[in-house]
Amino acid sequence: MILKIENLSKNFYLHYQDKTITSCQDINFVLNKGEFIGIVGVSGAGKSTIMKCINRTYLPMQGTIYYDSEAFGEINLATAAEREILYLRKHEIGYVSQFLNIMPRTTAKEHVMSALIDMGKDEKTAEIQAREMLTYFKLPENLWDIYPNTFSGGERLRLNLAHSMVKKPRLLLLDEPTASLDHKTKLLVKEILKKLKDQKTSMLGIFHDLEFMEGVCDRIFNISEGKFTA
Repeated sequence: MILKIENLSKNFYLHYQDKTITSCQDINFVLNKGEFIGIVGVSGAGKSTIMKCINRTYLPMQGTIYYDSEAFGEINLATAAEREILYLRKHEIGYVSQFLNIMPRTTAKEHVMSALIDMGKDEKTAEIQAREMLTYFKLPENLWDIYPNTFSGGERLRLNLAHSMVKKPRLLLLDEPTASLDHKTKLLVKEILKKLKDQKTSMLGIFHDLEFMEGVCDRIFNISEGKFTA
């Protein structure tokens, strides 16, 4: 077991409307080491909320998120200290979405290097490993020194994956990473995820494309109105 979620719930309160929006409710599941679990469901069902609670972008309303950390042992991500969460994001947990968040005037290569420098790697080592990772994810070399705001959706996704995977995370969270990608790029992503799985990376992913999930996910959960259904 690398991740165990018990009774996870999250609501959002809109102060200006004095209204509560219900998101995920009473979510329970276990992710085993080296396993890939897929989550499907309509937009607004609460899929991304689960991911963001695990990554602690959102603070859960209730429930526990036990993660088997290499550095801290079993730790509850719902109540862990901020310094522990920051450490885990840098060293153990990767998060990939369809969106690219990057500092202005940062090239593709610098973006990947920054993940390693944050971990304490020297600049020379970071550049060597960044080059290797960009090559692995088949991002053309003529794009490495360019600002990614000009990249296509597929190129941005590969850069997102390279930035997360250069850290060699034990747990990889994939929040709708294939949205709006063409078929050829989806096949490339599928191939990469299979390689990561072979390397025993544990993964949790949200996908709308059921065909894409075939042969990649070990188990699939369907979420409807905030709850898992059979």
